[in-house]
Amino acid sequence: MYHPALKTPLCDMLGIEYPILQAGMGFVARGPLAGAVSAAGGLGCIGAGTMTPQELRAEIAIVRSMTSKPFAVDLLFATAGGKSAQMFSSDTQALIEVVFDEKVPVIVSGLGNPGPIVAEAHAAGMKVLSLTGSTKNAVRLAASGVDAIIAQGYDGGGHTGSVGTMTLLPSVMDAVDIPVLAAGGLADGRGLVASLAFGAIGVWLGTRFIATPEAWGHDNYKNRIVEISDEDTIRTKCFSGKPCRMISNDTTKAWETPELQAKLKPFPHQTRNVTEWLGTDPYMAGRRDGKTDIGALAAGQSSALIHEVKPAGDIVRDIMAEASRVLERLGGRVTVAG
Repeated sequence: MYHPALKTPLCDMLGIEYPILQAGMGFVARGPLAGAVSAAGGLGCIGAGTMTPQELRAEIAIVRSMTSKPFAVDLLFATAGGKSAQMFSSDTQALIEVVFDEKVPVIVSGLGNPGPIVAEAHAAGMKVLSLTGSTKNAVRLAASGVDAIIAQGYDGGGHTGSVGTMTLLPSVMDAVDIPVLAAGGLADGRGLVASLAFGAIGVWLGTRFIATPEAWGHDNYKNRIVEISDEDTIRTKCFSGKPCRMISNDTTKAWETPELQAKLKPFPHQTRNVTEWLGTDPYMAGRRDGKTDIGALAAGQSSALIHEVKPAGDIVRDIMAEASRVLERLGGRVTVAG
């Protein structure tokens, strides 16, 4: 049905039909979205970083009620005592225990190095993928034994690095000897084919899957992604203390002024700082309550390529169909890395 070049090594590695992974976005990526993407042949992912162990178990149950196909859980591998610490925080450890107890097929580290649990995951038949925004960190992650690297350029939404996808992706592939996926600024079949041409084995898409009925979040948030142009996001530290690409609004503009820039606090203390300044939780104001003028609305530059809110399964199929048309137009000259 689809071009044979789209059957990449990622499909065999993860036991999926199509090389499309849905990003484990905080708050947004819950059971209904992950289940819909996996059921459609991609790999859905639950963003567990803000969940309790009980909430994570409930979201895993939702996915399994929707499909028997593989899915992933994205964890933030924060350590308990700084960069040299080998033990993860107690909150992270509790979520890790749920993932192993539930025998989740794929673990993704959206932050930090999952190295201490890689051997155990492999022994349990799990795959481990790690997200990075720099080549230097990709080398460290590869050395920890992960199965693949997700190289996310600064075009992507949410916490992101300082290098664009078009440079980061080939740089990472030159530096590591494990498979690499592309992320950042991608939303359609053209992006998938371009990523394969670079040598990636698949794509990790976030913003495109926010604009779906299955994603958790207010319709105002989803519709705002559809409305904005390629110049309407900003990479800002104002919500968390780390560079994070958000939809530009009154809050991000205020925190670009010299007065408030001087009051920025480091991660994770800036979240409380901006909450006190705003008088409300900016994450819930934006994603739950739809206050797009002030709330934290993670979104990448690929928003400019998104023109409607549509079901997650349709997005997977649309991307595959468009990628097939592009490859046919090129005469199948794209060779997928083995």
